Amino acid sequence: EHGALLIIEVTRNTLNVQPSARRMNVPKSGYRVFSANSTAACTELAKKITERLGVELGKSVVYQESNRETRVDVKESVRGQTIFIIQTIPRDVNTAIMELLVMAYALKTSCAKNIIGVIPYFPYSKQCKMRKRGSIVCKLLASMLAKAGLTHIITMDLHQKEIQGFFSFPVDNLRASPFLLQYIQEEVPDYRNAIIVAKSPSAAKRAQSYAERLRLGLAVMHGEAQCSESDMADGRHSPPCVRNTSGHPGLELPLMMAKEKPPITVVGDVGGRIAIIVDDIIDDVEDFVAAAEILKERGAYKIYIMATHGLLSADAPRLIEESAIDEVVVTNTVPHEVQKLQCPKIKTVDVSMILAEAIRRIHNGESMAYLFRNITVDD
Repeated sequence: EHGALLIIEVTRNTLNVQPSARRMNVPKSGYRVFSANSTAACTELAKKITERLGVELGKSVVYQESNRETRVDVKESVRGQTIFIIQTIPRDVNTAIMELLVMAYALKTSCAKNIIGVIPYFPYSKQCKMRKRGSIVCKLLASMLAKAGLTHIITMDLHQKEIQGFFSFPVDNLRASPFLLQYIQEEVPDYRNAIIVAKSPSAAKRAQSYAERLRLGLAVMHGEAQCSESDMADGRHSPPCVRNTSGHPGLELPLMMAKEKPPITVVGDVGGRIAIIVDDIIDDVEDFVAAAEILKERGAYKIYIMATHGLLSADAPRLIEESAIDEVVVTNTVPHEVQKLQCPKIKTVDVSMILAEAIRRIHNGESMAYLFRNITVDD
């Protein structure tokens, strides 16, 4: 009897001790926000996001060695925590990708619970389709990110929404259109007299979404600028190669007729209106400059360009400054402070608010549907 009482007492004491012991061994769950970039210009967005979240930026060092190898040193413990890596893509795209991959792998080997990449502009997104016998580089990048240890991605305005299918983990494709629509309503004088313009038929769905939300008209441009005689040597106007007749005659396929675009035409009346061209990426601006010239000829008295990602490579700032474009409005998904100094026509819209809210909701396990209210497939 005394032995039975002793066993019961020991068991009761053990049960009382075990839960507290377990609590001591399990690390407290939390989240940290890191910036995977080595340039000061690219950490600006990360600082804005952490200020809105009320947290400090994680302690890490990202740098390039003398032979251009990327090295990442994480200066604090991340064991058992959810980690958000903010990576803003600058002009040196490949270095930024390596920084993201190396940091994700470093956090994975440091036993982070979840590693979520916040990549506002997803690089190589234009290479998402097979061209002749080329490669789908965007799919390759998605596989590399998964292999490095990422478990989730937050991005904004993917070039093609089908890119989400390349990933083996969740992808939240946020939209910048609410911020750009707000800019039009608040900063464009007499925007009720504006017309939304699609630079090409492929951009018509995005332009239609803007036009319907602002209750404005829609115009679509079609064709290409006529090239000079010096441009005829690039092979586009060369005669087709002679077909090889050595094969079996039964295997011959009909030749597809070559496309020939007409001169640029505008479907819709832009006379006496403010023309607002909308697109997702503005990089090489020759097409936008040519479109602005045509719109000016058709009677538009002001021309705005609205785009999510302002890459603005090469001579883009100078070409914009010398063109008929009145204003180029982009978000801060890509750093472009240098371009703004070269061209005062470039304006910036801050989207750190929605990125910070996405991070907060994912960490708290809240629904992301709030960020996609009234968002349709065409947006």
